[in-house]
Amino acid sequence: MKNSRVSSVTSNIKIDKIKLKKLLISIARTVLLLGISYIILMPLLSKFSNSLMPVRDLYDQTVKWIPRNVTFEHYSMVWEHMRYPSALFNTMTLTILVSLLQLASCTVVAYGLARFDFRGKNLIFGLVLFTLIVPPQMIMIPLYLNMRYFDLFGLLSLFSEGGFNLIGSYWPFVLTSITGTGLRNGLFIYIMRQFFKGMPKELEEAAYIDGAGLLRTFIKVMLPGAVPGLIIVFLFAFVWQWNDFFFTTLFMGGGHYLPMALQLVANRVIQAVTDGQAPLSTQGDQYESLLNNTGMILVISPLLVLYGFMQRYFIESVERSGIVG
Repeated sequence: MKNSRVSSVTSNIKIDKIKLKKLLISIARTVLLLGISYIILMPLLSKFSNSLMPVRDLYDQTVKWIPRNVTFEHYSMVWEHMRYPSALFNTMTLTILVSLLQLASCTVVAYGLARFDFRGKNLIFGLVLFTLIVPPQMIMIPLYLNMRYFDLFGLLSLFSEGGFNLIGSYWPFVLTSITGTGLRNGLFIYIMRQFFKGMPKELEEAAYIDGAGLLRTFIKVMLPGAVPGLIIVFLFAFVWQWNDFFFTTLFMGGGHYLPMALQLVANRVIQAVTDGQAPLSTQGDQYESLLNNTGMILVISPLLVLYGFMQRYFIESVERSGIVG
């Protein structure tokens, strides 16, 4: 009887230790997640709070996060001077076009590298990875000149001396996207290649036995199984192109797109409001920073809406692809 009681007490102690261990792990995990969330969300919340402040709150040392009087005046001014609807339409059109083309080209290239054996395959894949470490500034001048005097093996010179000027049109983005040489395309090819390599070969063999050709097997059998990879590549392409300033300025200089509109909006608002005779409250870095923060919120708001709708697919895709960091 005594041994049974001792055994019961020992068992209860072990159970309590396990519960305590689980509780400590849960607390540590919660603290870690809260810390990561704070680091990620703090800049965004800070900009949003700042964009709602009236000018006098900028110089009030007692106001940090919550404005004394919430105002949407800055949104109204930034909306007007960014010409937000037209800039949003132009950016959305370019981004969707580029994202879809990059998704199609990178998927085809990745399928070939993952499923077919041919001479130079490893060299081509090495060059694909090499594009990830080449900064775009290194190829800026030759890329610009190539698009400024575009010629296809000397054939187009027969119709226009000196080639065609593609600068200021969508063609530089279209050509780089359909050839898999656009922004971050090396990463997209790598992601899709890993997806296709992880799919069983029996799927293709069964399709071939049923009489399907290469194209039909690719479209009907392989693509449906690679939907998570397709989603993540499209989202990455969309976000990077949306935020891209370098190539958009290089190829579409003078165009009306959100990154360019954001760059100039602070000066335009200050000039319009003050008419060159600004009171002290509307001069200086703080007021300019307030306008820039307001513009940034407007620029990224479509991405936040997109992420809200696609969050579940995005997380599932990241988990299945093994992409972290």
